[in-house]
Amino acid sequence: MKTKYIDLIDQSFYFPQEEFTLAENNLQFHGIDLMELVKTYGAPLKFTYLPQISNNINRAKFWFQDAIKRHDYKGDYHYCYCTKSSHFSHVLNEALKNDIHIETSSAFDIDIVKNLIKSGKLSKENYVLCNGFKRDKYIENIAELINGSHKKCIPIIDNYEELNLLTEAIDGSFNVGIRIASEEEPKFEFYTSRLGIGYKNIVPFYNREIKDQKNVNLKMLHFFINTGIRDTSYYWNELLKCLKVYIQLKKVCPTLDSLNIGGGFPIKNSLAFEYDYQYMVDEIIHQIQRACEEADVDVPHIFTEFGSFTVGESGGAIYQVLYQKQQNDREKWNMIDSSFITTLPDSWAISKRFIMLPLNRWNEEYERVLLGGLTCDSDDYYNSEQNLNAIYLPKYIKNNPLYIGFFNTGAYQESVGGFGGLQHCLIPSPKQVLIDRDDHGNVVTKLFSEQQTANDFLKILGYDEQN
Repeated sequence: MKTKYIDLIDQSFYFPQEEFTLAENNLQFHGIDLMELVKTYGAPLKFTYLPQISNNINRAKFWFQDAIKRHDYKGDYHYCYCTKSSHFSHVLNEALKNDIHIETSSAFDIDIVKNLIKSGKLSKENYVLCNGFKRDKYIENIAELINGSHKKCIPIIDNYEELNLLTEAIDGSFNVGIRIASEEEPKFEFYTSRLGIGYKNIVPFYNREIKDQKNVNLKMLHFFINTGIRDTSYYWNELLKCLKVYIQLKKVCPTLDSLNIGGGFPIKNSLAFEYDYQYMVDEIIHQIQRACEEADVDVPHIFTEFGSFTVGESGGAIYQVLYQKQQNDREKWNMIDSSFITTLPDSWAISKRFIMLPLNRWNEEYERVLLGGLTCDSDDYYNSEQNLNAIYLPKYIKNNPLYIGFFNTGAYQESVGGFGGLQHCLIPSPKQVLIDRDDHGNVVTKLFSEQQTANDFLKILGYDEQN
């Protein structure tokens, strides 16, 4: 009878996989000995495997370049990184090694851009696409960038008033884009995105506000579907609607030459994950080319803004199972040494699932459990995995610690969780470790930040000012 954890994985999935292997019954992630990482830094901890950022960027660039070559597509492809996925300097530094561009979402993003320019990591040849609803400071920072001769900074118009605000703040001519307010899937609580301008209003807006503006050139149409790039009739229908607007706009606007299809590539969230990236890219290029050829207009340059796809698969979180509570005859709760609400907030807020695997004890018997966090909040738990509505882990043994890892957590979790700030129930943020490889391919690690202390919280709360 096969009762060991490795047996469960072997009969459920193809294993080992490209990034997950075993060595002496311990889990390896991209060849990294995770138990050695625990021995060095302790648990809980979060890590970023920097090479995976470059790996995913170059995968996507290859898919688009291959499709462009296959279809003899006459436009160029530009990979932009969506900074809101992770603003950390180590993430941007790694991403910018790969000849990419930047997409921003708010005023302080531009301060990061200025810092990258000052350090020589970003040049005036890099596009800076400015999305989001633009308040005064964001407008001011965009204007400073463009007035400083960064002509490849392209603000994407989100509402009717932004154009006049930009015109007043920017000296001389500048380029803009327009974001389409996409129509969401029927399951959404709203029908049309709050971001951008409606399909039917874009050409009239151009004719009314931009066409006769001597200093404003419309260069880009921006399109993004909240549910991501998926092989569904809904996605292809929305893409074709977008292309109809692009074609209508191109016929009255000769400066328009770029189509931004946003982000939305999924990342691996299960050992059973399947997604044909090359097919999707090939079909997108084909649909764009066919629509433009039928309308007798030039094909656009293609921009993407991959955020989660860029950084998500580089991240992980490691916890120790501290204790097991059996609350009734069926449910066993494994209590971890941190909080899901604070360290993996998407698992709590939007029921997002990550790959979860034990780091050690793969050759031992397994059991079905629930995972609970340390806060006193009843919602601080993680209760499903790739085995629907169940988590299976090696059996809890008090004197034989079990460590578990959550993988592909690198996008959004730190910013949503509030890195360095207050945490729910004052559960401290764990250590952050950076993992890289040297010129010889050897793994090197670096402590980026220590676990929060009581003094960190007291300072934030103002208690350090009391005598």
